[in-house]
Amino acid sequence: MPDRIYTSSTAEEVLNTLRYVTHFEYSVLARVALALSLGKHGRNAPESVDLSGKEIRWTSLFSDDEHTFSGMLTMIYGEKMSKEDELFAHRVKYHIDSGCELLGQLFRSSGQDETIFFQRLAAEVPLSGSRVVAGGVPILNLVLGLKELNNERVVIELNNTARHANSHLAIMGKPGVGKTQLLVKILADIRVQSRFQTNFIYFDYKGDVVVNDRFVDVTRCTTYQLPHQQLPINPFVLEDYAPSSIMISAEEKAESFASIDSHIGTVQKGALSDAIRTAYDRRSAQALRYPDFREVLSIVRDRYAHDNKKDDSLIEILRRLSDFHLFWEHGSDQPLIDRISEHTFLVDLHQLPVLKELVVYLVIERLYKEMASLPDSETREGRRALRTILVIDEAHNYLAQKNPFLQKIIREGRSKGVVVFFASQSPNDYSQKFFDFKELLEFSFIFQCEGVSATAVQELLGCSAKTARELQVELARLRPFQVVSKSLADDAEFARFRADAFFRAYQ
Repeated sequence: MPDRIYTSSTAEEVLNTLRYVTHFEYSVLARVALALSLGKHGRNAPESVDLSGKEIRWTSLFSDDEHTFSGMLTMIYGEKMSKEDELFAHRVKYHIDSGCELLGQLFRSSGQDETIFFQRLAAEVPLSGSRVVAGGVPILNLVLGLKELNNERVVIELNNTARHANSHLAIMGKPGVGKTQLLVKILADIRVQSRFQTNFIYFDYKGDVVVNDRFVDVTRCTTYQLPHQQLPINPFVLEDYAPSSIMISAEEKAESFASIDSHIGTVQKGALSDAIRTAYDRRSAQALRYPDFREVLSIVRDRYAHDNKKDDSLIEILRRLSDFHLFWEHGSDQPLIDRISEHTFLVDLHQLPVLKELVVYLVIERLYKEMASLPDSETREGRRALRTILVIDEAHNYLAQKNPFLQKIIREGRSKGVVVFFASQSPNDYSQKFFDFKELLEFSFIFQCEGVSATAVQELLGCSAKTARELQVELARLRPFQVVSKSLADDAEFARFRADAFFRAYQ
């Protein structure tokens, strides 16, 4: 049995490059490559017959971990293996060569930046502990792309409180121009850089993100595809069940229904509020104090029958919520999510035939109630810890709703570490008379879009009226992945760059 292996020439080139950048020994980098390939390829690592590369001795490669690696290969290949077996040596070489190729791809997609390389490498393996941070709070410096004139990296310091009033963000553009790719790339970077301490709740309106297995894997998020799966959230959970808290919650639910469906009038709002209070009252002596939509529907139906009232819009909405089993119900086998801000999950709405907006509304209400009860998030050395990000895709479907809970999250979320990200089709979407979204968006990124209001551009970018009028024409002519944004420097009215894409950054 030989006491060494020879890598391929391609693997040697990668090892030489990474040794120069990281100052790690060849053996350390080879072990990383071996582990990465074992995790990625399993027993399907491509064969490699090129022996013209780096010589690596067993003693330096394995050190005291020989039994660990032989055990890993035994488990993966389903047959006992040790370094005395020739097949063992071949398989180790295959995995080191393929692992080096993976490391090379990661390094190139990181713009050959050591810090970004390690951040993205961390996303590939389930590491524990936290990365080096300022005062214990993660540093969220996000690379968005490159300036087209000089290829200089465009970076935002998302949680730098000295530079930015808040961390709310909006990405705008017509379909197919790259806005979703930038959005999910940003979310992946945040998850990796925060070492998965910052969570997100993503409402996927089109269903194009939930099928991105790579994104789901990198961000370690749980997916819920409605109506085929139940969302394990109960909108009736409260911080306390005092009569005043129940009364306020019942009134708020009634208002939320009315804001979504114009057919819900004063009488129906009163009936819903009364039924919700009754449902809480019936559970007052039980361990689980909160009702579900089936119980509320049953109460409303009984009262309609008693009063000889015909079914109406209220009954129809409650019936759909109950029949589709959209939210957690008593008797459900699925564990209930207690605090949604402590979870990262994606809600796929695109196959839900009805009630998309109401589902989002109710989850946002639950998030706000939870946020209001939290202490302020930690701030150290000018960096604020972000707890969770509310991500609303196709936001033009929701911005016109008078959702007080969304408005309160945007206004009050900064101190709690709760952030809102929007993705929509036009800057015009944020021009709502009842609430000034534009004023509270710290970061605005505009891809190609047409028919844009100069006023909306001016308010989003903070540029002059003259510049905004000139940008109206330019925005319609942008190519995919070209972006105009709020200025990232003090000496310019706005910025231009070519956006990075998730599929390139996390191949």
